[in-house]
Amino acid sequence: MKVLAVAVFLVGQASGLPFSHQTHLQLKLTCTGCHAPAASSTRLEDNNLPSRAVCLGCHKDPVIKAPTPTVLNRFNHRKHAAMGNLAPLIAAAIDRGTYLSEGGVKIRPLLNTTNACEACHRGMAASTEVTKAAFPQMADCLVCHSQIDPPWSCELCHDKPKTLKPAYHVADFLDSHHRKDAKIDRTACAVCHGRKFTCLGCH
Repeated sequence: MKVLAVAVFLVGQASGLPFSHQTHLQLKLTCTGCHAPAASSTRLEDNNLPSRAVCLGCHKDPVIKAPTPTVLNRFNHRKHAAMGNLAPLIAAAIDRGTYLSEGGVKIRPLLNTTNACEACHRGMAASTEVTKAAFPQMADCLVCHSQIDPPWSCELCHDKPKTLKPAYHVADFLDSHHRKDAKIDRTACAVCHGRKFTCLGCH
Protein backbone atom coordinates (compact mmCIF):
# COMPACT_ATOMS: atom_id res chain seq x y z
CA MET A 1 0.00 0.00 0.00
CA LYS A 2 1.38 3.38 -0.95
CA VAL A 3 1.66 5.79 1.94
CA LEU A 4 2.60 9.35 2.66
CA ALA A 5 6.05 9.80 4.09
CA VAL A 6 4.63 11.59 7.12
CA ALA A 7 1.13 10.65 8.23
CA VAL A 8 -1.34 10.12 11.03
CA PHE A 9 0.05 8.25 14.00
CA LEU A 10 -0.42 7.97 17.73
CA VAL A 11 2.27 8.18 20.37
CA GLY A 12 1.68 8.09 24.11
CA GLN A 13 1.06 5.99 27.14
CA ALA A 14 -1.74 3.43 27.13
CA SER A 15 -4.24 6.26 26.49
CA GLY A 16 -3.16 6.61 22.85
CA LEU A 17 -3.98 10.32 22.69
CA PRO A 18 -3.73 12.15 19.31
CA PHE A 19 -0.16 13.18 18.61
CA SER A 20 0.76 16.79 19.40
CA HIS A 21 3.49 18.41 17.32
CA GLN A 22 3.04 21.52 19.48
CA THR A 23 4.07 19.70 22.65
CA HIS A 24 7.10 18.10 21.03
CA LEU A 25 8.29 21.29 19.35
CA GLN A 26 8.04 23.13 22.67
CA LEU A 27 10.69 20.66 23.87
CA LYS A 28 12.98 22.11 21.17
CA LEU A 29 12.91 18.91 19.13
CA THR A 30 13.61 19.33 15.42
CA CYS A 31 11.71 17.90 12.45
CA THR A 32 14.65 15.78 11.31
CA GLY A 33 15.39 14.68 14.87
CA CYS A 34 12.24 12.57 14.75
CA HIS A 35 11.72 12.23 10.99
CA ALA A 36 15.35 11.49 10.16
CA PRO A 37 14.67 9.25 7.11
CA ALA A 38 12.76 12.03 5.30
CA ALA A 39 15.93 13.80 4.17
CA SER A 40 17.03 10.77 2.13
CA SER A 41 13.60 9.40 1.18
CA THR A 42 13.10 8.99 -2.56
CA ARG A 43 9.98 6.80 -2.64
CA LEU A 44 6.39 7.35 -1.59
CA GLU A 45 6.45 3.91 0.02
CA ASP A 46 9.11 5.00 2.54
CA ASN A 47 7.85 5.27 6.11
CA ASN A 48 9.39 8.48 7.46
CA LEU A 49 7.60 8.38 10.80
CA PRO A 50 9.79 8.28 13.92
CA SER A 51 11.06 4.82 14.70
CA ARG A 52 9.93 3.12 17.89
CA ALA A 53 13.46 3.57 19.24
CA VAL A 54 13.17 7.36 18.83
CA CYS A 55 9.88 7.45 20.75
CA LEU A 56 11.26 5.20 23.50
CA GLY A 57 13.79 7.90 24.26
CA CYS A 58 11.01 9.71 26.13
CA HIS A 59 7.92 7.48 26.08
CA LYS A 60 7.28 4.17 27.78
CA ASP A 61 5.60 1.67 25.47
CA PRO A 62 4.52 4.11 22.74
CA VAL A 63 1.61 3.20 20.49
CA ILE A 64 2.45 3.93 16.85
CA LYS A 65 -0.13 3.73 14.09
CA ALA A 66 0.98 3.01 10.54
CA PRO A 67 0.91 5.84 7.97
CA THR A 68 -2.37 6.37 6.16
CA PRO A 69 -2.89 5.67 2.45
CA THR A 70 -2.44 8.46 -0.05
CA VAL A 71 -3.78 9.23 -3.50
CA LEU A 72 -0.30 9.97 -4.89
CA ASN A 73 1.71 7.48 -6.88
CA ARG A 74 5.17 8.90 -6.16
CA PHE A 75 6.97 11.52 -4.11
CA ASN A 76 10.65 12.28 -3.51
CA HIS A 77 11.38 14.03 -0.20
CA ARG A 78 15.14 14.12 -0.88
CA LYS A 79 14.71 16.02 -4.14
CA HIS A 80 12.37 18.58 -2.58
CA ALA A 81 14.53 18.99 0.54
CA ALA A 82 17.55 19.71 -1.68
CA MET A 83 15.73 22.75 -3.09
CA GLY A 84 15.82 24.44 0.29
CA ASN A 85 12.97 26.48 1.73
CA LEU A 86 10.09 26.51 -0.76
CA ALA A 87 7.92 28.75 1.43
CA PRO A 88 8.88 31.96 -0.45
CA LEU A 89 7.84 30.36 -3.77
CA ILE A 90 4.42 29.40 -2.45
CA ALA A 91 4.04 32.78 -0.75
CA ALA A 92 4.89 34.59 -3.99
CA ALA A 93 2.23 32.61 -5.88
CA ILE A 94 -0.36 33.61 -3.28
CA ASP A 95 0.74 37.25 -3.41
CA ARG A 96 0.45 37.48 -7.19
CA GLY A 97 -2.87 35.62 -7.30
CA THR A 98 -1.69 32.51 -9.15
CA TYR A 99 -2.07 30.11 -6.22
CA LEU A 100 -4.84 27.73 -7.28
CA SER A 101 -6.84 27.77 -4.07
CA GLU A 102 -8.84 30.35 -2.20
CA GLY A 103 -7.22 28.97 0.97
CA GLY A 104 -4.01 30.78 0.13
CA VAL A 105 -4.96 33.84 2.15
CA LYS A 106 -5.33 31.70 5.27
CA ILE A 107 -1.97 29.95 4.96
CA ARG A 108 0.00 33.00 3.81
CA PRO A 109 1.15 34.05 7.33
CA LEU A 110 2.44 30.52 7.96
CA LEU A 111 4.85 30.83 5.03
CA ASN A 112 7.01 33.43 6.79
CA THR A 113 9.27 30.66 8.02
CA THR A 114 12.92 29.71 7.78
CA ASN A 115 12.12 26.05 8.51
CA ALA A 116 12.07 24.34 5.10
CA CYS A 117 9.80 21.56 6.37
CA GLU A 118 7.12 24.08 7.33
CA ALA A 119 6.83 25.28 3.73
CA CYS A 120 4.69 22.23 3.04
CA HIS A 121 3.90 20.96 6.56
CA ARG A 122 2.46 24.15 7.99
CA GLY A 123 1.20 25.08 11.44
CA MET A 124 3.13 22.39 13.29
CA ALA A 125 3.93 24.71 16.22
CA ALA A 126 0.21 24.95 17.02
CA SER A 127 -0.84 21.45 15.94
CA THR A 128 -2.27 19.24 18.70
CA GLU A 129 -3.46 16.48 16.38
CA VAL A 130 -2.49 15.27 12.94
CA THR A 131 -4.97 16.45 10.30
CA LYS A 132 -4.99 17.08 6.56
CA ALA A 133 -3.87 20.64 7.30
CA ALA A 134 -0.45 19.23 8.21
CA PHE A 135 0.12 17.98 4.69
CA PRO A 136 0.85 19.77 1.41
CA GLN A 137 -2.21 20.81 -0.54
CA MET A 138 -2.49 20.14 -4.26
CA ALA A 139 -2.32 23.89 -4.87
CA ASP A 140 1.14 23.88 -3.25
CA CYS A 141 2.39 21.27 -5.72
CA LEU A 142 0.90 23.19 -8.65
CA VAL A 143 3.03 26.25 -7.87
CA CYS A 144 5.91 24.40 -9.59
CA HIS A 145 4.20 21.44 -11.26
CA SER A 146 1.92 23.70 -13.24
CA GLN A 147 0.88 21.51 -16.19
CA ILE A 148 -2.92 21.29 -15.98
CA ASP A 149 -4.63 19.19 -18.62
CA PRO A 150 -7.09 16.84 -16.92
CA PRO A 151 -7.35 13.93 -16.96
CA TRP A 152 -3.90 13.36 -18.50
CA SER A 153 -1.96 15.64 -16.18
CA CYS A 154 -3.69 14.02 -13.16
CA GLU A 155 -2.04 10.71 -14.02
CA LEU A 156 1.42 12.23 -13.61
CA CYS A 157 0.99 12.17 -9.83
CA HIS A 158 -2.11 10.09 -9.11
CA ASP A 159 -2.76 6.39 -9.73
CA LYS A 160 -6.53 6.64 -9.95
CA PRO A 161 -7.47 10.18 -10.98
CA LYS A 162 -11.13 9.22 -11.37
CA THR A 163 -11.38 8.83 -7.60
CA LEU A 164 -10.27 12.44 -7.09
CA LYS A 165 -13.48 13.93 -8.44
CA PRO A 166 -15.50 16.04 -5.99
CA ALA A 167 -18.68 14.50 -4.57
CA TYR A 168 -20.83 16.75 -6.76
CA HIS A 169 -19.35 15.21 -9.93
CA VAL A 170 -22.30 12.82 -10.04
CA ALA A 171 -23.56 10.82 -13.01
CA ASP A 172 -25.54 13.70 -14.52
CA PHE A 173 -22.86 16.31 -13.77
CA LEU A 174 -22.28 17.19 -17.41
CA ASP A 175 -25.95 18.05 -17.77
CA SER A 176 -26.49 19.71 -14.38
CA HIS A 177 -23.30 21.61 -13.52
CA HIS A 178 -24.20 24.69 -15.57
CA ARG A 179 -27.54 25.27 -13.86
CA LYS A 180 -27.85 28.33 -11.64
CA ASP A 181 -29.09 26.23 -8.73
CA ALA A 182 -26.13 23.83 -8.94
CA LYS A 183 -24.37 23.75 -5.59
CA ILE A 184 -20.80 23.95 -6.84
CA ASP A 185 -17.87 25.66 -5.18
CA ARG A 186 -16.54 27.12 -8.42
CA THR A 187 -13.46 28.56 -6.72
CA ALA A 188 -12.31 25.01 -6.04
CA CYS A 189 -12.42 24.08 -9.73
CA ALA A 190 -9.09 25.82 -10.38
CA VAL A 191 -7.05 23.15 -8.58
CA CYS A 192 -7.92 20.60 -11.27
CA HIS A 193 -8.84 22.81 -14.20
CA GLY A 194 -6.69 25.94 -13.72
CA ARG A 195 -7.87 29.55 -13.56
CA LYS A 196 -8.07 29.91 -17.35
CA PHE A 197 -10.43 26.98 -17.79
CA THR A 198 -13.41 27.75 -20.04
CA CYS A 199 -16.51 25.87 -21.11
CA LEU A 200 -14.91 25.37 -24.51
CA GLY A 201 -12.18 23.36 -22.81
CA CYS A 202 -14.64 20.46 -22.72
CA HIS A 203 -17.48 21.51 -25.02
